[in-house]
Parts: sequence; C-alpha cells; structure tokens
Amino acid sequence: MRFELIDRVLEQGPDGVVAIKNVTAAEEYLGDHFPGFPVLPGVMMVEAMVQAGRRLAGVLGMDERLVIAEVRNVRFAAMVRPGQTLRVTVKPRKQADGRLECEGRGEVEGEMAVSGRFTLSKPAPAGV
Repeated sequence: MRFELIDRVLEQGPDGVVAIKNVTAAEEYLGDHFPGFPVLPGVMMVEAMVQAGRRLAGVLGMDERLVIAEVRNVRFAAMVRPGQTLRVTVKPRKQADGRLECEGRGEVEGEMAVSGRFTLSKPAPAGV
C-alpha cells in the first residue's frame, strides 16, 4: 500500500524541502487516534518528514525509493488536530554511499510539533 501524506511542496532545492500536510477530519486513522479527541499520530508526523526527505533525495540526484534506515532524537512538542496544517522542513546533513541523513522539523502555526533526524537508504535485497 502506498499513501502520500504530503499535500503540497512549497520549496525544494539542494538545501532542503518545505512541504505541507493538511490534516482533515476525513482521514480514517483519526477515528481511532483518539476517539472524541482526534490528533495526527506521531508516526504520521515522522512519515511526513520522511516523504519530504525522499523528495530531497530526488533533488540531490538520488533514488526517491529510499526507505527509513534510522530515526534518532525525535521530539514531539505539540498535537496536530483536524483543520490544522503541518509544515514540514527537511534539510540534508550528510550524503554518502547511497544513504541520506536528514534533519526534519514539523510546525503548526509557527510552533514546533515534531523534530528529529533520520537516515534514508536503499532497501535491503530480498531475502536478507
């Protein structure tokens, strides 16, 4: 299954990608997270940063089909509710051997909602 969380890319270049995720009440997973008080799950915030990171990989001439190899120092600071927009900024830290290390940040109304570092790499061969 493939799903796109990024609704629009605002900026993209070798120095980084800025994209937005509009959170709507129609998103199915919000019904369970949490009933009566829907918020965007943290894993979806991280996934939005990863998807922006894949776009950055493409700008840098890398394969956009990279997968998450490592996630570090993730901090959640605010809830993202239906009707709000998560603005994601991802910048490259290091690129080597088919791996891209990124620094990401997600903000809602100018306040940090999520931040962290992650590494994208080529998927392991089947059977490994």
